[in-house]
Amino acid sequence: MLRLEHISKIYPTGEVLKDVNWEVKPGDRIGLVGVNGAGKSTQLKIIAGEMEPTAGEVIRPASLHIAYLTQEFEVEPTRTVREEFWTVFVEANAVQQALHRIPQDMESADPEELDRLIHELDHNQRRFEALDGYGLESRIEKMLPELGFEPEDGDRLVSAFSGGWQMRMSLGKILLQKPDILLLDEPTNHLDLETIEWLEIYLKGLTTPMVIVSHDREFLDRLCNQIVETERGVSTTYLGNYSAYLEQKELNREAQMSAYERQQKELDKQQEFVDRFRASATRSTQAKSRERQLDKVERINAPVGTMRTLKFQFPPAPRSGREVVEIADLSHSYGDKILFLGAELLVERGDRIAFLGPNGAGKSTLLRMIMGMEPHDEGTVELGQHNVIPGYFEQNQAEALDLSKTVMDTIHDEVPDWNNEEVRTLLGRFLFSSDTVFKPVASLSGGEKARLALAKMLLQPANLLILDEPTNHLDIPAKEMLEEALKAYDGTVLIVSHDRYFISQVANKIVEVRDGELVAYQGDYHYYLDKLDEERQQTAAARLEAEKATKAAAKREKEKAKKAAKKGS
Repeated sequence: MLRLEHISKIYPTGEVLKDVNWEVKPGDRIGLVGVNGAGKSTQLKIIAGEMEPTAGEVIRPASLHIAYLTQEFEVEPTRTVREEFWTVFVEANAVQQALHRIPQDMESADPEELDRLIHELDHNQRRFEALDGYGLESRIEKMLPELGFEPEDGDRLVSAFSGGWQMRMSLGKILLQKPDILLLDEPTNHLDLETIEWLEIYLKGLTTPMVIVSHDREFLDRLCNQIVETERGVSTTYLGNYSAYLEQKELNREAQMSAYERQQKELDKQQEFVDRFRASATRSTQAKSRERQLDKVERINAPVGTMRTLKFQFPPAPRSGREVVEIADLSHSYGDKILFLGAELLVERGDRIAFLGPNGAGKSTLLRMIMGMEPHDEGTVELGQHNVIPGYFEQNQAEALDLSKTVMDTIHDEVPDWNNEEVRTLLGRFLFSSDTVFKPVASLSGGEKARLALAKMLLQPANLLILDEPTNHLDIPAKEMLEEALKAYDGTVLIVSHDRYFISQVANKIVEVRDGELVAYQGDYHYYLDKLDEERQQTAAARLEAEKATKAAAKREKEKAKKAAKKGS
């Protein structure tokens, strides 16, 4: 269907892609992986035709229709959902709008104008039919429930829906175009877990080949059947999902290292012979012959070393009391929306709790309440009485950091007694080196701001880490290092995250924000999923029993009525 051949891309700042070769075939669901800046989104733009490669070519049929879901959902808040879907069909949409407008104009038209409008209405009616307008209308009405919308939602404004539902609209608009290949750039960004799981199931049900850029490892694991890694500008293709890719990559690395070491041992042995007998009167000819042979040997390269990535540990946590946070009878609302109603929770030393729930459930609000940064209506939210020292990682780093400072000053101002070398050493561990330490915070990318905020957290020892979406903007290697640091941390951790893989690696308890309550599960993420399955089965069984009881009662009433009727006759 489509093939990238020897693609390279050079920006003024340097070469991003050097030799990229891979293809998309029917049935492929390809995950593009690599560190931030490896050129994943660049490859999508080249495939979509939005960007030209510096060298190489994309081989594809001229008729191939490629649809591209970008990180920013392209919807207009003032339209209704149905109107938003109609914008996909530009010509038919314009005709349809004319068909709505003309009858209104006819109500106040004079006889001459009315005659013209009747002809215009007839012309547009025939154009609408020629464009299969009624067929398009049917496709839109069919798409709405497929995406989870209720019939009445079609007339609601786009602005009335959350980001997750707006993502569904953007996806629906793309699918209405019947693409041959679907490109998805970070489709799970800012979605809650429920919407991410819906998206996985929906995409699995499509037969359209797709190429996905995502830092969500669980999403890649469940959806992809092929992984293309871009490392130092070169692409490598692996069959299978993300977990299979990791296993294959490690096996390949081990095999290459083994072959490299064997060859190096043989080369050293031959070089030793050459060096020893080069000046020998009797064996110099033989030595020179071996030297020529050495020059012709095709060298095996050592495996590419581990990419330079984030490496840190949280400072040792001062010991706190057993009770770290106590939430009692908490009630809180925003306007008419009730977030918490009599919520209770006790956080104990050593807990690593992940708070789960849909967007808008109040997870981030709860973290701010624990930090004392936001008031609550009723009840208590208190830190433990004995030596609880919190550290807070805010979700929006643009607001948490002083944009007017440089990277260097951001750290220096926190620890004024440190010298420049000490500050640069810390920043180097977070991938800030050379002149990047003098960059203003305002010019940093989302990932750089996240790394800088993490660096700040290391400066003051804390025994309660409160982390709101800490993996946002981090690439996969950086996420892995954060996971290792949190697993080694001996304090207490409270996390809000939509990254299921991250949660499964880090959390030892799960708290779900559900119907205003804090429902605690005393186990990790997989334990939580198992318990949810049990609850669903119990609910289904109870519903079935209730239905049986209702039918049995109705049957008894029917038989009773029959007997009464027979007795009366």
